[in-house]
Amino acid sequence: MELHEYARYDAVGIRDLIRSGEVTAGEVEATARRALARADAQVNGLALPAFEPALDRAGDGPFAGVPFLIKDHGPVAEGVPFTLGSRALPGVVARRDTGLMARFRAAGLVTLGLTTVPELCLSFSTESLRYGPTRNPWDLDRGAGGSSGGAAALVAAGAVPVAHASDGAGSIRVPASCCGLVGLKPSRGRITCGPDAGEAMLGMSYEFALARTVRDAAHLLDAVHGPGIGDKYTAPPPTGRYADEVGADPGRLRVAVTTKAWSGAEVDAQVAEAALLVGRALERAGHDVTEAAPAVDGEAVMRSWVAESVAIASTLLLAPRQPDPARMEAVSRRALRVAREYTGLDLLAAFDAQNRVTRSVGAFFAEHDLLVTPTLARLPAPHGTLRYDDPGHTLTSWLESLDGYGPFTVLFNITGQPAISLPLGHAGGLPVGVQIVAPYGREDRLFRIAAHLEQAMPWKDRTPPVFVGNRS
Repeated sequence: MELHEYARYDAVGIRDLIRSGEVTAGEVEATARRALARADAQVNGLALPAFEPALDRAGDGPFAGVPFLIKDHGPVAEGVPFTLGSRALPGVVARRDTGLMARFRAAGLVTLGLTTVPELCLSFSTESLRYGPTRNPWDLDRGAGGSSGGAAALVAAGAVPVAHASDGAGSIRVPASCCGLVGLKPSRGRITCGPDAGEAMLGMSYEFALARTVRDAAHLLDAVHGPGIGDKYTAPPPTGRYADEVGADPGRLRVAVTTKAWSGAEVDAQVAEAALLVGRALERAGHDVTEAAPAVDGEAVMRSWVAESVAIASTLLLAPRQPDPARMEAVSRRALRVAREYTGLDLLAAFDAQNRVTRSVGAFFAEHDLLVTPTLARLPAPHGTLRYDDPGHTLTSWLESLDGYGPFTVLFNITGQPAISLPLGHAGGLPVGVQIVAPYGREDRLFRIAAHLEQAMPWKDRTPPVFVGNRS
């Protein structure tokens, strides 16, 4: 299998090739390893050398033989070391799979490597001192977003069709926007991640994946969604197929569009225009489109975000072996200090803030079926724009800088609605993501609209300059 052939297919396409006997799973894996090496040499998206052999998996799952990567955001896969992008963690080995990893294995995904993250996953740029900058395949002088930046860069470059990602404030949707991908943050509780995973972060951290097509996201959600009981994670319950929603009629919907950040952050005109174009496309399709946005208390959002950051830092403070702060970056040290000083009353105030914000956004979706916003406020940032190791930052000032870059995403981590970033815009040779948000539990509606927009405003023929499928 040639690289240009391999890179043409999404995950469902590769799966179907294997099922039909046109190629073998072994041939696909060998090609994927060549693609991964070529892409990583330019984008720096792998946290470790590629796994040899690939991780164990089922041979008969719905994605049997499809190449895959997991994210270095904590203990994900039994026997695989993790660092959280930090020099202070020399590579602690995960003792067991998370529930989501068990389902990735059951789906038959061929896990070939671990992807880069910013330290503690607390940034919208993947530029840790441990690994150096992960580069955007659309422009190597720009970042791939964060915290799932390594995953996004390698999927966008054609190394693998899908990759594991997580989202605590936008960390699936932000890199999806930067790299021209499909990035779904599911509803709270849609995916049970399991022991030692990020779902403990006050309910604001989510896991799923990055993909190049809407159908891949839908088929993968079918494979991994559903609750778990204790440490045992069974197959997803038969509650319908999200794949069947791709191409289904969404009906006539009440669509709100806004390009104004509730924090007041300035939004680049080219980025705003992409969201407005989507609104006009939906209006032409017969939907009722209005300019509207939730009423949001910005102070309550920031209080909730600080609390989540404290929860992330607290996992290190509760670890059996404390990391050396001297080997951590400046904002990480700040987060650890705030976590040590955080009180029970601070936590109760954060829960109250989260509740108030959630009620306000819930009321908005009682009157609207979808919300369309930009994903980011700006085009993908040049390296060094977000300076995580700047000792001048407090934890709050750092989060405010993230809000200036990506002000539209964290709200829905707090409130739990599903949100998807789609690569529906393009400006200055760079992708522009548009975020679409649905009421709680309505991923079906997101997939219907996303599939319609994928047809109406297609992106499949846009590939970055660094793409393994490009013929040299």
